[in-house]
Amino acid sequence: MSLLSVALIGAGCSGFTTAKRLRDEGVVFDWFEASDRIGGNWAYNNPNGMSSAYQSLHIDTSKWRLQFAEYPVPADWPDFPHHSLIAQYFNDYVDHFGLRGLIQFETPVTKVARRSDGHWDVTTKNGTKAYRAVVVCNGHHWSPNRPVWEGQFNGTIIHAHDYRTPFEPLNLIGKRVMVVGLGNSAVDIASELGQRSITEKCFVSTRRGVWVLPKYFNGVPADKQAAPPWLPLPLARWIGRRKVKQLVGNMEDYGLPTPDHEPLDAHPTVSGEFLTRVGSGDIAVKPAIARLDGDGVIFTDGSREVLDAIICATGYNIEFPFLSPDDARVTENHIPLYKRMVQAGPALHGLWFMGLAQTLPTLVNLAEQQSKLLAAFLVGRYALPSPQEMAQTIVAEEKRYQGHYYASRRHTMQVNFEPYVADLAAEIRRGAKRAPRLAA
Repeated sequence: MSLLSVALIGAGCSGFTTAKRLRDEGVVFDWFEASDRIGGNWAYNNPNGMSSAYQSLHIDTSKWRLQFAEYPVPADWPDFPHHSLIAQYFNDYVDHFGLRGLIQFETPVTKVARRSDGHWDVTTKNGTKAYRAVVVCNGHHWSPNRPVWEGQFNGTIIHAHDYRTPFEPLNLIGKRVMVVGLGNSAVDIASELGQRSITEKCFVSTRRGVWVLPKYFNGVPADKQAAPPWLPLPLARWIGRRKVKQLVGNMEDYGLPTPDHEPLDAHPTVSGEFLTRVGSGDIAVKPAIARLDGDGVIFTDGSREVLDAIICATGYNIEFPFLSPDDARVTENHIPLYKRMVQAGPALHGLWFMGLAQTLPTLVNLAEQQSKLLAAFLVGRYALPSPQEMAQTIVAEEKRYQGHYYASRRHTMQVNFEPYVADLAAEIRRGAKRAPRLAA
């Protein structure tokens, strides 16, 4: 085994849970963070510009489902904590396990290049150093997908990534504002701006109907009632769909367009407030934008609204600005990964991605589980299967987890947490059996 160390990029929740696992396994690594603090997307107003948190943000995942297995959440937390509690929890984790001193803060990685000897050159402000493996934990909610429409708009257009409060970066008090999209950020921001004391009028523009799910079912956090991992996914989805329809009813009854898909056939939009605001007339729902029109917008149904500002809650791009496209090719916001962690090509088995998934119910504690396989690989207890088997498995598992979703760039890396983690454990056992054979 090479004596070269490992490069770890990013100190968000995927980065620091991976760092703990590597340290516990005795893996030597250098750890780089672009910001002056940990937390990534959950560090509100993160000076590295990569946080999309807004001041009123509460996580849509209940505390029981987001907590780390090795560091439970505080007992007095509310069911759905505010982002400030999440950030404090992350900092407490890092300090509890003595990880902070390992981080090279304000040290962004500017380039990662594959070497002819199979190792990797990593460049920072401190120069270039060779590593036997690179672990990428840079997240995927920081590069806004900004739509472009025909026409011109006299007001201001921003992305939800830039939104902080009704006063920042734009003063939206008493204005006519439209939010584009019906994902989680869209309904959160629209619910805040839809209050009559804030905007003159709040609109939401959507290309298609979606199912908006409540945070609670019968007084219990909805995600606390997840199906067991042994239940076949099609059956679990069938049960979930029936429950949603029984407890929520039809979207058109609230004033929303009828979805063209079944509940759970899209990444869930979760809100305890949005449906009430729409049903109360505080938020007006409009179809997709046809074109911008000076002081307003013309929609695909021919209607027109005068607007002062547009907030695009239109998702994010998967990007690795420090990597060559040949080493991490993203097509239509999709990069195929074995177990959502590593590419099939043997020349790229030293390049690992942590937390690069859209996980139900949460991404917060995913890398804590993924890092078990990564650490086993780095210390030689686990061996990957053949590239051909890896490629076949990628296709099969994407079909398993994503096949029932409608085609969209937001559905390119879906996994269900419980069955995925159970499969990781099984794969670690399989890889352990392969490892002695490869070493022989």
